[in-house]
Amino acid sequence: MTLPDYPLYIGGQFVQALSGKSSDSVNPYTGAVWATVPDAGPEDVDVAVQAARTALAGPWGLLTGRQRSKMMHRLAALLERDADLLGETETRDNGKLLREMQGQCRNLPEWFEYYAGAADKIHGETIPSDKPNYFIYTRREPVGVVAAIVPWNSPLLLMTWKLAPLLAAGCTVVVKPADQTPVSALVFARIVEEAGFPPGVFNVVTGGAAVGAALVAHRGVDKVAFTGSTEVGIRVGQAAMGHLAKVSLELGGKSPNVVFADADLEAAANGVIAGIFAAGGQTCIAGSRLLVHESVHDELVSRVAARARTIVLGDPMGAQTEMGPVAFRAHLDNILRRCERGVQEGATLVTGGKRASGTGLDAGFFVEPTIFTDVRPEMSLAQEEIFGPVLSVLSFRDDEEAVRLANNSEFGLGAGVWTRDVQRAHRVAHAIKAGTVWVNAYRAVSYNAPFGGFKQSGIGRENSLEGVLDYLDTKTVWIELTGATRDPFTMG
Repeated sequence: MTLPDYPLYIGGQFVQALSGKSSDSVNPYTGAVWATVPDAGPEDVDVAVQAARTALAGPWGLLTGRQRSKMMHRLAALLERDADLLGETETRDNGKLLREMQGQCRNLPEWFEYYAGAADKIHGETIPSDKPNYFIYTRREPVGVVAAIVPWNSPLLLMTWKLAPLLAAGCTVVVKPADQTPVSALVFARIVEEAGFPPGVFNVVTGGAAVGAALVAHRGVDKVAFTGSTEVGIRVGQAAMGHLAKVSLELGGKSPNVVFADADLEAAANGVIAGIFAAGGQTCIAGSRLLVHESVHDELVSRVAARARTIVLGDPMGAQTEMGPVAFRAHLDNILRRCERGVQEGATLVTGGKRASGTGLDAGFFVEPTIFTDVRPEMSLAQEEIFGPVLSVLSFRDDEEAVRLANNSEFGLGAGVWTRDVQRAHRVAHAIKAGTVWVNAYRAVSYNAPFGGFKQSGIGRENSLEGVLDYLDTKTVWIELTGATRDPFTMG
């Protein structure tokens, strides 16, 4: 059987890598290759960056904000039409539930519509001058060519968090999807083509770490927008700083779900399940630490464990499946090693901890929903991001200890607070060092709500109008009004 082949998209054309090499995309559920993509190299990056620079100086750069807005609305309409196709592609690539990936893809148009509304509202301001012979104003101008490095867990959604605001700002982009999940960005490129964007505005290069490194270090790139692990993000930031490119980084997390004694335990248990087992825990905002008041510890753990044992594993395309495989074999092996280490460190394994097996599971990369109790703050289970369906449970005695445990992490991306006490809800939400805090809820995002992390969880914010600012530079213009000659050896 001939496998589908998805070429690169560079300068408005679908092309193979200049090296002629290709790589495979593996379906995490079947363990089989389902598509091939080009294995790009530095020479392909050069061509893509040049195409983006040409578009920036040419037809795209000449458009008004209103014209960009209309083009983005056309793209949104086409994405709405093809949302199910995109969702199916993502599920084949990363193994997440079809209903989740299609849900994400059906929401993509909202991002483009929101930022299309911002495209013609980007403006500077006039500044009252302290010098009567000057008129001063500012302009907001696109930062230039953006390198967008996209992870494998939610490729199109997290690409859109970058793409929609940068298009509104008037930038161009070279997208590098994760080598484990390259296909959906190339399918997306076909839709961009149909929407009529000028050649070079949107480019996609696929390949491994070498092509990503070449893109980040390229001197034709003005800004790098990266989503991924903190370890890799630090290297990306250092490489970008080698040529003083601007950087935004959305990185890792070890987010706490903090449950107080007065919480609705049924709702809290459901929120804990959503936080760690939805998406197989493969999300930067996974609520991987459960901090629970000692008086309700046993009851809540019992509720969560009972539900975890009944989670339906299987074909992510299936309507009844609740958790699919993890995205690739090396990640499966890493999660299992982390579980073994947790046992060795003295944590109590309540459920899971092994590779799942059984009818329809043996070929895929499945991990059992896993819960550890008796976790101490210094353990790797409490400190290191596992990025899988592994929950670490710690108990606390009072509000102060809860906050201290919540903040006892190098990360600060998300947190959940579960309580019926409105004063406590606000007090604890304010005290937790995290970019997003949900109260009596977990794992909700929106195009108009800023998203990003504190501490080792990143730099900058995506979504909302704040997201556009990362793709704009401010220029100050001074107009001398009198034409008078002044002393050239003093500041004007």
